[in-house]
Amino acid sequence: MSTSTMARGRANRWWDHVTPAPKDPINSVTEAFLADPCPYKINLGVGAYRDDEGKPIVLQCVREAQAKIESSNFLESNSTAVSSKLVEESAKLVYGEDSDVIKEGRFAGVPALSGTGACHLFAELQRRLYPDSRIYLPDPTWSNHHNIWRDAHVAKKTFRYYHPDSKGLDFMALMDDIKNAPDGSFFLLHPCAHNPTGVDPSYEQWKEISSLFKVKNHFPFFDMAYQGFASGDLERDARAIRIFLEDGHLIGCAQSFAKNMGLYGHRVGCLSVLCDDKTQAVAIKSQLQQIARTMYGSPPIHGILLVSKILSDPDIKATWLKEVKVMATRVRRMRAALRDSLEKLGSSLDWQHITNQVGMFCFSGLTPDEVDRLAKEFHIYMTYDGRISMAGVTTKNVDYLANAIHEVTASDQDAKILCNLSA
Repeated sequence: MSTSTMARGRANRWWDHVTPAPKDPINSVTEAFLADPCPYKINLGVGAYRDDEGKPIVLQCVREAQAKIESSNFLESNSTAVSSKLVEESAKLVYGEDSDVIKEGRFAGVPALSGTGACHLFAELQRRLYPDSRIYLPDPTWSNHHNIWRDAHVAKKTFRYYHPDSKGLDFMALMDDIKNAPDGSFFLLHPCAHNPTGVDPSYEQWKEISSLFKVKNHFPFFDMAYQGFASGDLERDARAIRIFLEDGHLIGCAQSFAKNMGLYGHRVGCLSVLCDDKTQAVAIKSQLQQIARTMYGSPPIHGILLVSKILSDPDIKATWLKEVKVMATRVRRMRAALRDSLEKLGSSLDWQHITNQVGMFCFSGLTPDEVDRLAKEFHIYMTYDGRISMAGVTTKNVDYLANAIHEVTASDQDAKILCNLSA
């Protein structure tokens, strides 16, 4: 036995106590899909846009922006100027081109590693400035929200959001939980295209929510991951935030350009926090920069240059706005096609929620057992909560998908009927 081997044997066994971390539910879907050799398999797990061939695409606006930034010095680029441009243009997208917030510089903003990084920055800021606070997360919400605030050591609590029977918004319960939360609580809200349910409050409901937040002095933190995917109109999809802005709230907002620009691999995002004045904004920005410094310093410059160019060049931005509408329209068309196919099959279930919900995801109502059967018998993969990524549905696979869903749900309905009769 070599000396080095003997030394290792005598040393502390540093990692013997470590067990594998729980698998991420979304990544697990992709892993199972990739391991399946079936040629007609379908991945309905990933929350990134796909065209009607089921393929990721490079948007024309991205190609045009790439051509414009080719001469940039990526090794020694002026990251401060580039980052400031990204933050300014991102803020305009959320708060409005002519917003007083923009004109008066009453916001602190920093680039982030997509929406995940932006959320994590805010969670760390919350822990530092309000160590005894908690975050209220909608039930359900994107699974990673729980991980982010947990790892930032911020206490979590959920508020009621989704009604499983109606497959819509449980508005009265939501308002009740907001009312009963301690004054001055932090709440995470999805301004549009709620993930995973696809259920958004109406304009009137948002106004009621904002009004109650004002009474309770709650802080609204918005995770804007899908601006444009709910309606195809970026201005319309920002209206929830605009309502809170008009009502005089200070706001936090995480933005991601992974989905609405098709830049999933570039991880470009922004975090902005509204303040009472410029002095506050400078202080908050310095805190955010310090947090980011210990995590990653600054994000990679290439993606930031692309997004900044798309948002600041009028012609390229116009192309982008058209492409966002095309993507949202295709998703809506697939919703209608899936519902129509299920209804034509004579399903005894009500599938209206497929078209009532909006954005990239459909909260189907499928049970974990039905999801499991879809994977094992039909090679169709989605998360166990029944969330369907509508971007994975195409004109070629929608009928196959509908038949599979009908098969697993119809047999379950038959089993329930037999069980009731025997009882």
